[in-house]
Formats: sequence, structure tokens, C-alpha cells
Amino acid sequence: MWLLPILIVGTTVLLSVPIGRYLAGIIDGKYQAPAFLRWFERRLDTGPQNWKQYAASLVIFNTVMFLFGYLVLALQPSLPLNQRDAAFPDGKGMLSPTTIFNTVTSFLTNTNLQHYSGEQHLSYFSQLLFVLWNMFTSAAVGFCALAAVIRGLRGDPHMGNYYVDMWRVVVYVFVPFSVITGILLIAAGMPMTLEPSAEVQTLQPGTQVIARGPVAAILPIKHLGTNGGGFFGANSAHPFENPTAWTNVLECVSILIFPFSLIIMFGRMLNQMRHAVVIYAVMMVMFVGMIGWAVYHDTGKPNPGLLAQPERTVKIVGAEAKVTAPLAALPVDQSGLGNLEGKELRFGPSAGATFAAVTTAVTCGSVNCMHDSLNPLAGLTPLVGMQLNCVFGGKGVGLVNMLIYLVVAVFLAGLMVGRTPEYLGKKIEAREMKLAMLALLVHPILVLGPVGLFAALDWGKAATNNPGAHGFSEILYEFSSASANNGSGFEGLGDTHGFNDPTKNLSAPATYAAHWDLATGLVMLVSRFLPIIAPLALAASLARKKNTPFTTGTMRTDTITFGFVLLGTVMLVGALLFLPSLCLGPVAEHFGPMPFGR
Repeated sequence: MWLLPILIVGTTVLLSVPIGRYLAGIIDGKYQAPAFLRWFERRLDTGPQNWKQYAASLVIFNTVMFLFGYLVLALQPSLPLNQRDAAFPDGKGMLSPTTIFNTVTSFLTNTNLQHYSGEQHLSYFSQLLFVLWNMFTSAAVGFCALAAVIRGLRGDPHMGNYYVDMWRVVVYVFVPFSVITGILLIAAGMPMTLEPSAEVQTLQPGTQVIARGPVAAILPIKHLGTNGGGFFGANSAHPFENPTAWTNVLECVSILIFPFSLIIMFGRMLNQMRHAVVIYAVMMVMFVGMIGWAVYHDTGKPNPGLLAQPERTVKIVGAEAKVTAPLAALPVDQSGLGNLEGKELRFGPSAGATFAAVTTAVTCGSVNCMHDSLNPLAGLTPLVGMQLNCVFGGKGVGLVNMLIYLVVAVFLAGLMVGRTPEYLGKKIEAREMKLAMLALLVHPILVLGPVGLFAALDWGKAATNNPGAHGFSEILYEFSSASANNGSGFEGLGDTHGFNDPTKNLSAPATYAAHWDLATGLVMLVSRFLPIIAPLALAASLARKKNTPFTTGTMRTDTITFGFVLLGTVMLVGALLFLPSLCLGPVAEHFGPMPFGR
């Protein structure tokens, strides 16, 4: 049971050291590229940029990508690889306008929250031109932001050039790693074809339509870029997206490899490897804790719905009602396996909980089981991973978020010892703390505000699939996922709107799904770009300051003591921000009665 998470984490840690060194060389331009690639790179180089120019380039690039993506999805019925004819019968219609907005925003922000099902709603052309392109570019945005922040922290007068950074990350990092991973996945049985869905004869009289497509083109960058949006609605629980136990390990390592390696890159670029090791260790302690908690609580207790339960009496609005549970267990042997509901058991009993911790620690969002079906306390793990949003996190932005917590930790520690706080030889003053607080507080505001609104209105209540605490957890998970740019879901929530069909008489839940499209779309946009731009300004502010001489009174940031200070800051601030909402959701469900028939 524990061998799988140990294998995944151990393999990734070993690979992160050489890959981190490689990434540092790429970002600093210490590489030899073919002449034609260098020619393209020179054409993109518009010169050194300060933080405002860098941020402006980032925003302009993403605005163009938004318009391009919306156009592709809006014209999907008329674009190639989507004709309804004898040669290609898989023609797809157009999604509703609000779902197009949500989908474009989702892939633009590296969230990949899907209010649709890929094999049902998107054509091969949309998957390849819209989805695949955004998976490469949106994944690189956070990588570029981290590179600019590092340059500011080391005192560079300029933050680099956004377009050159984007080119280097996509061409020299994501493309080669995706090709290698794609070859391994195809060899393991993942389909890669432009043929339409296959119609096959079943063992019983009848036919079945089996969706397929260019899956192996999308899956590598789906995980390497911590994107998470699946070609199929079932995501990595689908046998075409995750054929074997070997591919399950490969996909988990792919999700983790760049977030781990970027900390090594950070240390090498700053020439502060001991400091980087402290950050790595703090993140690893939280990550191992997430995995251990999820696996223990999901495999240590069977699903109550599959066990024999006695009769019991419950109070309903002041009255008493007798609820009779099934007296005999269903014929499913759960001994030693834990909760089997919603799990893909091809990979072993701990694979679902392990994948849930992996994918939410690094804001990927890919899933190989139903997070909605995790035991209540195990369901705390993905929620905590997204709400802290710094347990390795996505490429670049996870480490940037940890640096915000680090600045807060340095400031608090400085106040406790009665001296001006310093980080990397630069004083942390009022301007830096204002920017840090802006980057830190936008996440809980964009989670808890909409959760309270939707939980109080029919928008949320009509969409939940379960009553009480579990329904609240569905709402809390959706906005946590959107704000953390994760993209996974506590499925069961009725947030899918579907096709733009004016003849269809939409039910109330379907109408409310448009509210989910718009609300989560706006949350994804704000929570993506504001926490990127504020740290750019913070790093630029520190870059302008003179170095402060190191003295015996200076608090070192490369010691075990500071590691405990940083860990305590993250856990304390995270608990103050999110613990009440977690108590209303998974914790209340754990201690409350389990509704029969869940």
C-alpha cells in the first residue's frame, strides 16, 4: 500500500536535481541551440524589460490567447476534423456561450476546470489547436513569472524578456520532455489516432461506440505542465488516458517533476542552494503529510454504504423518525482495501488517494478516482492542498506563492526579535508587505466569498448532489479548485451547462450552471494574474534596494530553525483562513451521520 507513494516521491526527488540544473541553464541562456532556433529567438527578443513591461507583455499575450481560444470554440462546428459525414461521423456542436467563456478562461489560466466532457463536446481540431496549444503556453506563464521574480531577487536591473522566456520554456523544456513522455505512453498502449470513434460488436447482441483520438499528443503536457484537463471526461481513470499501473506511476512523476525541479533551479540561479534545500524540505514535509493522511484515512476505513448497519433513530426538525438501514452488507469484500467507491482498482488500493494528494499539491487537477468518493477526512487532503496553494504548487506559481509566505515569515520573525526584517540581504518594509498581503489574501477572498454566496442561494443548493456537509464540500471544492488554478472537481456538482441549443427548455439546475460558468471563470482570471503581478512588483522593489551587510543579528534563511518558522507560518496562516470552512464540510461530514444511499 505504501510502496506506490514511496516509489513516486523517491523517483521524482532523484530526477529533480539534474533537471533543476538543466532548467537553470535554460532560463539563464546557457545552452547551445540549433541555428534556426536561435534565429527565431532573436526575433522575439524585444530587449530587457522592467517589471511593468514584463507584466504588460504577459497580460497582452494572454489577452490575445483568450480571443483566439474563444474564436476556435465558437466556430467549432465549421472547423476541420469535425464534419458529420460517412468518413468522419463524430461531428460536435457548439458549447453554450457561458461554457465557452469558462473553458477558454480555464485553459488560459492553467486551471483546466472542465464544465464539459472532452470526448463528447470537443472536436479533434479543438483538442489539438485550442487545448494542446493552451496547455503549452499557459503552463509556461507561471514558469516565466518565477524566472522574472528570481532575477529581481538576485538584484538584476531588468526582469528579463517575457517573450524570450516563453520561447525557452516551451521549445527547450516542454516540447522535448513531452515527446519523450508521449513515446513512453504510446508504447504502454495509449491511443494516438485521428480516426473517428470505433463502433464495435459487444458479446451480447448490440453495438458500442468507443471514443478515441490523439490522446497521446495531449496527455504528456497535461501532466508535465500541471494542466490536468483530460481528453476524456473520466480523466486519468479512463483506460485510454492511463492504461496500466506503469503509466499511473509515470503520470504521477510527470505531474511532480517540474514543481520539484524548480526549487533546485531557484537555488542555482540565486547561488543559495542551502536556502533552496530549506524550502524544498518544508514543502516535502507538507506533501508527505498530505499523502500519508489521504492514504491512511481512505484505505483504513471501508465505505459505510457497503457495510451492514443497524436501525437507528434520527431527529428531523424537532420530530423523531426511524431510519432503517440495510441489515446485510452488500457482497463486496473490502477487507484491507478501504473505501472502494469511485476508485480505479487497476492501480491498487492506495493509488486513488495518492494521486489525489499529488494532483492537488501541485495544482494539476488530473484525477484517477472520484475525489467526491474519498472518505470525508481523506477528502481534506485535496482541499488543503489547493487552499494552501504552495505545497510545491504549479510550475513557478507554487514557488512564488511560497516566497510570499516566506516574506511574511521573515517579517513576523523580525518583529519578534525587534529588528527590521531582511530577505537575501534586502530589507522588507511597508511596500513589500502590502504587495505580499495583496498576493496572499486574494486567494481566500476568491474562495470563501463565492462559497458563502452560492451556499446561501439556489445557485449552489440546486447544483449539489448530496445534502448537508457533503453538498457544502462540493461547493467549497469547486471554488477552491478555481481559485488555486487546479481544475479538479468534487464531482456530483451540477455545473455542466452543455450545448448552445435555443430549442432546449433548460431546467433550473441547467440555468444555474451558467452562473457556475461565469463565477468560476471570473475567479480563475483574477486569481491567476493578480498573484503573479504582485510578486513581480515585490521582486522589483527588492531589486532596487541596496544590500544590507550580514551581521550576527541577521536572521539566516538557510537553517533548520527558519524551516520550522516557515512551516509554522504556512500552517498557522492557512488554518486561520480556511479551517472554519473545512469544519463545515469534510470534518462535519465525518462526525455527522452518513446519509443512506449516498
